[in-house]
Amino acid sequence: MTRYRQPQPPGCGGCLLILTLVALVTGGAPALINLIGFLFFSGFFAVLLFVALFWGFSYWARNRIATYEASQTESHNRFVWLLVRILIKIAQLDGHVSRDEVQTIHRFFQYNLRYNQTQMAWVKNLIKEATGATESLESLLQEFRTTFAYEPRLILLELIYQIIFTKTPVPDNELQTARRIAAFLEIADYDLRTIEAKYTYRRRQQETASRENDTGFYAVLGLEPGADMEAIKKAYRQLSMKYHPDKVSHLGDEFRSVAEEKMKEINQAYDYFKKKFS
Repeated sequence: MTRYRQPQPPGCGGCLLILTLVALVTGGAPALINLIGFLFFSGFFAVLLFVALFWGFSYWARNRIATYEASQTESHNRFVWLLVRILIKIAQLDGHVSRDEVQTIHRFFQYNLRYNQTQMAWVKNLIKEATGATESLESLLQEFRTTFAYEPRLILLELIYQIIFTKTPVPDNELQTARRIAAFLEIADYDLRTIEAKYTYRRRQQETASRENDTGFYAVLGLEPGADMEAIKKAYRQLSMKYHPDKVSHLGDEFRSVAEEKMKEINQAYDYFKKKFS
């Protein structure tokens, strides 16, 4: 049986065809040529307008960044510049800069220092420039140590640990590099142990929480820990059919509510594993 399909309105091609036919019928070839010229020049104007607006916005943004940078002290600008360059060099130890590493740098400026939109645009420009920079990590660290006191060096070391702990597992060679940087920056052993212990403890907490989530969600689906995604999908389909609220709607609203809560648990477990295995 043929199903009814709602007619679709003509697209831009249909509209253009209708305009062409109308112009040709009412005014002949001259009208058609005028229409084509109008469409060409109006489209060209639209492109020029878009380019002009884009250029104007870019100029405005660059001007705001330059104005902000000029309003700050040389010491402040050099600190941020060196900080970003060093952190990007740390991120590049494994050969590339990941999204998590860049977001770690963003979070520091956005949430810890409460940078506004203009300041963040400046930082993003610095990050972009730093990814292609050729200075050595050693020369950057040397300048940082000779230019800034102990407290800024502690901030740098803290951020270095944030960068390397975005990776799972944390590469041992990068951990050793962080320790050598701490020694080079003349960070006290106590401060180094405090920073490293904080991030090691956080990682253990995250791993423990992940294992507990796995065990609990496997249990919701009636599976043994370690089951693969195929088994998870099969269990989800079976439980969805068994606990669908419509199956118990004839027993009253209270039983339907129980089934709905059970389905929420099943969906939550399934969503968890979908994200984990994707």
